[in-house]
Amino acid sequence: MPGPSIPPRSHPYGDRHAQLRPRARSEPARQPLTLAVLRRLVGNDWSRLPGSTLVVLSGDAEGNSFSPFSTYAHARYAPDELRGEVYPLESELARDAGLRSLYGQIPKNAVAALVLYPLG
Repeated sequence: MPGPSIPPRSHPYGDRHAQLRPRARSEPARQPLTLAVLRRLVGNDWSRLPGSTLVVLSGDAEGNSFSPFSTYAHARYAPDELRGEVYPLESELARDAGLRSLYGQIPKNAVAALVLYPLG
């Protein structure tokens, strides 16, 4: 059953889950969210939300599954279109021989990322 009716301006993607997808007003739809934008959202747009507000992650862009946010990691992300793999930071590889053996060749396009993990 669809959620409550929300004015069209709140539906950037035009489907029934659109009202659930937060998006910065100044950011175009369907763009990766950077830490700078996330900081602005937390500091400005979301600052009045109660501290008890649950943070929930969607399993995919269509909103087919949801799970509470559980933990995070600072890692490297190597994109392939809009999906990709996560790899340890160079500093972690330098400290840990076990990681170096698990992750032989890291793709050259791997960039630093804040990786968020769902609870389930």
